[in-house]
Amino acid sequence: MTRNAWTIVAGREVMAKLTDKSFVISTIVSVLLIVGIMLFQMWFLGRATEFKVVVTDDRAAAAVAAAGASLAANPLTRDTIVAVEVADAEAARAALAADDVRAWLEPGPDGWTLTYFKDASSTLDAALPTAVRETVIAEQLAPTGQTLDALTRGAALTTELMQGDAARASIAMAVGFVFAILFLMSALGFGMQIATSVVEEKQNRIVEILASAIPTSQLLAGKVIGNTIMALGQMVLFVAVGLIGLSFTEYSTFVPALGESAGWYVAFFLAGFLALACVWAGTGAMASRQEDIGNTTMPLMMILMVAYFAAFMAEGVWRTALSYVPVVSSIIMPVRLFEGDAHWWDAALALGLNFAFAAFTIWLGARLYRSSLLQVNGMVSLRDALKGQR
Repeated sequence: MTRNAWTIVAGREVMAKLTDKSFVISTIVSVLLIVGIMLFQMWFLGRATEFKVVVTDDRAAAAVAAAGASLAANPLTRDTIVAVEVADAEAARAALAADDVRAWLEPGPDGWTLTYFKDASSTLDAALPTAVRETVIAEQLAPTGQTLDALTRGAALTTELMQGDAARASIAMAVGFVFAILFLMSALGFGMQIATSVVEEKQNRIVEILASAIPTSQLLAGKVIGNTIMALGQMVLFVAVGLIGLSFTEYSTFVPALGESAGWYVAFFLAGFLALACVWAGTGAMASRQEDIGNTTMPLMMILMVAYFAAFMAEGVWRTALSYVPVVSSIIMPVRLFEGDAHWWDAALALGLNFAFAAFTIWLGARLYRSSLLQVNGMVSLRDALKGQR
């Protein structure tokens, strides 16, 4: 019976989570949040705003047309800029005051004026100055017989990447952010739950009853495995919902590549979570009351924060090197795979290092757990816990 006692403990941990209203509600809210973000993205990318600019002469109309053409060439927006011609300045002011147009573009002897009624528009502020400048230069070139297109031929600047493409690189940044947030929230949330449940059992003296009936190794294994199952299941749910939602956006072509990267991320998450789960239990056992848990778990929180910030701040050779470091690689390596900057054997090596590190931390966490679990007369120091004495 005691040989398989860990299955009972693991089952109890799983059922405790499934029947915990706060856990269920937080999971549902997280899924709805992911779906909401996807729907907002679809709405935001699909919406189009027409900016009407009132003009009173052909020069201003030409400038507005140039601004509209420039905006139409931008693949990141569906907004448009159109000119509304009126007879004179009085009619322009009336249209602006009546909110029939967004702005009034008026050329003058010393420069051009863009007039709003109340609020300015960042879209018009960005597009019209360049269009006005090009219109004026074209007018000045007209007597010479040259055109603006001929004068600026060969001056266009195109951004390219030697490896990958710009669209994939921009998506990779978003993917890295999502992976880092999910890993931090899940590892920190479930980890603190493990530590908290251990210290609650100590504080209520329930652990003494459990330890007399079940070996502490079985108790620890059940607690860790049960929470790992729930954390992994929740992560798979979040990733699946995200990929399904992404398939309905204009980035659907990246879903196959993201699916492969997400599969590696789930495997890395499992290794990274296992690398910390036993230590969470051990640090929880070192505390004898809830007030002590912040001190005993601080090193683990620091490791998670370092992994989180390293995923964004590291660049170049440092980023490559950190993608093989256990825990940190759980965030960086899947993103490198999506970028095309790493191969499957790089991921396999990093994953193997994660599991090797997990084997060490499982031994370390088990030692801390066994040494501290039945010590109820104050917080156990790390040195005493490692020595196996109070």
